[in-house]
Amino acid sequence: MGKKSKAVFKKCSGCAFKWADRAHFLSDPDVDLVGYQVHFEHLELGLFLFNHRCGSTIALQAKIFTDLYKGPVFKERKTATKECSGYCLRPAELRSCPVQCECAFVRKILNRIKSWKKEGEPSGKFQKGRPA
Repeated sequence: MGKKSKAVFKKCSGCAFKWADRAHFLSDPDVDLVGYQVHFEHLELGLFLFNHRCGSTIALQAKIFTDLYKGPVFKERKTATKECSGYCLRPAELRSCPVQCECAFVRKILNRIKSWKKEGEPSGKFQKGRPA
């Protein structure tokens, strides 16, 4: 009889550490949201960028996190207008956007993830296969 494989939300390409689900991933103190790469044509295909303690950067599509937002999604994109704050054009900018722009909801999700409660303290060191 074969072993049943455990479900895996994400596996780190650098150290092979596995997170069972999204909550486990977001609450890991060794994971830090560091950026967002916008996809203007299909916002849900934009990439949320996370650094892992091992030094790898993990990219996850925005669509994995859209259920974390319950507010309005504006129809008009304000990119490159006088109103635009330009946050989406700067990958390391994680602040919420004050403009009523189609892209603003993604910025709210980033803010929610950035303030996600972490379980424990960062490990501070690394061992092959997983953070120590």
